[in-house]
Amino acid sequence: MEPEEHRPIRFETRPSRYRHWSLEPEGRVASLVLRVDESAGLRPGYSLKLNSYDLGVDIELADAVERLRFEHPGVRAVVIRSGLDRVFSSGANIYMLAASSHGFKVNFCKYTNETRLGIEDASAGSGQRYLAALSGACAGGGYELAMAADEIWLVDDGSSAVSLPEVPLLGVLPGTGGLTRLVDKRRVRRDRADVFSTLAEGVRGRRALDWGLVDGLAPRSSFDARVRSRAEALAGGVPARAVEGIGLEPLDPEEHPDRWRYRFVEVAFDRAARSAELTVRAPADPFPDSAEALHSAGGAVWHLLVARELDDALCRLRFNEPETGVVLLRTAGDPDAVREADERLDAFGQRWLARETGLRMARALRRLDQTARSFFAVGEPGERFTGTLAELLLAADRSFLCDDPDRPAGVELTARNFGAYPMGNGLSRLETRFFGDSASVEALRRQGVVAAGEALGLGLTTFAPDDLDWEDELRLAVEERA
Repeated sequence: MEPEEHRPIRFETRPSRYRHWSLEPEGRVASLVLRVDESAGLRPGYSLKLNSYDLGVDIELADAVERLRFEHPGVRAVVIRSGLDRVFSSGANIYMLAASSHGFKVNFCKYTNETRLGIEDASAGSGQRYLAALSGACAGGGYELAMAADEIWLVDDGSSAVSLPEVPLLGVLPGTGGLTRLVDKRRVRRDRADVFSTLAEGVRGRRALDWGLVDGLAPRSSFDARVRSRAEALAGGVPARAVEGIGLEPLDPEEHPDRWRYRFVEVAFDRAARSAELTVRAPADPFPDSAEALHSAGGAVWHLLVARELDDALCRLRFNEPETGVVLLRTAGDPDAVREADERLDAFGQRWLARETGLRMARALRRLDQTARSFFAVGEPGERFTGTLAELLLAADRSFLCDDPDRPAGVELTARNFGAYPMGNGLSRLETRFFGDSASVEALRRQGVVAAGEALGLGLTTFAPDDLDWEDELRLAVEERA
């Protein structure tokens, strides 16, 4: 049997499998309750005391946030609270971190920050407001989780405090967004932020409120009632959504030693070359042509399923395949089907499922932007990066399109390439590519299918080797980078 510490990490879960969280929707307000099972760490060798968390806890949280958006769209406010007495969360588990490699810690920090970004995206994009109810001590990563919410309420009992004690105690986790959110999001004065991050004991009560570290206080006797009242007020400030959610079915990829195969995404490894090919397929069936058909398709909508599959594959690559240095991004199938799918999705405008589907794809592509691998987009003769799949080319570190004289590879942009999938900087990948040169970006709107050579001139690809040099140039580029 494979040793526990070497088993690959799985990023799919569902509420029936949660060990640490419970998701409790109730009308327009839902609760996410954190009661960490101390004995259920992702790896052996540590105990998750005081609601401390490891990657497994965050995998469940990410799943719950996504299910709230798709399965419970009527929820307008979410309360994150603790199921333990007098402690919200003591943050990332120190013993887990001590036993982890540097690479794992980097990816762990990145994943937890992306989960918190997902909470903020749910508030901004889906109108699901979050409130963190701190009924006890909240430290380190626990406070970073709280800061992802729209509001933070702290019990005023003379002992409960918020703290971000990395400097005096640890100094090991500067990359999960804590000080950034403290200053840029919560507008805490920089001098106070400096003091706060050096206080191991944290800040309590009125001082925490005055400094902007929390948004509300309530005594323990009325804390739950005040939190509920505030959550209902937050829910009331968001337009009601009378729509039935859709189920998110398991992805269940086929797994082989050197290949993962989802419905539309496939990852094939060449371990000797330290490389992999990640291929995304075009739709195989006509895209739904009515709102009713779109809702009936639900979780099988092409953009949504591709986003979930791509996201899962990227997480597995980060944590389970540290030796893979270069990933070749490819497309397969009928590019005209991608264009048609994009056009039909656009035609649904701001309808709930169409909007959420686009937001989900945007999140998956941002995960690609932030994944520490070299990504090369590759277009073989006759292949075309179209619309949503052209984002793979735009997100890649380099791109190669074969300029075959008879069947050149190409690029075809659709309306979705001009703002539907913003990067972390708020700009489209085209805007980022051309550094704010709006004239060049606007000129691309008028282009149809662009062959490899023309794409090179327009700045849409890095290289366009001819058919004679194609294999050698691509092989050398992969070998040099891997």
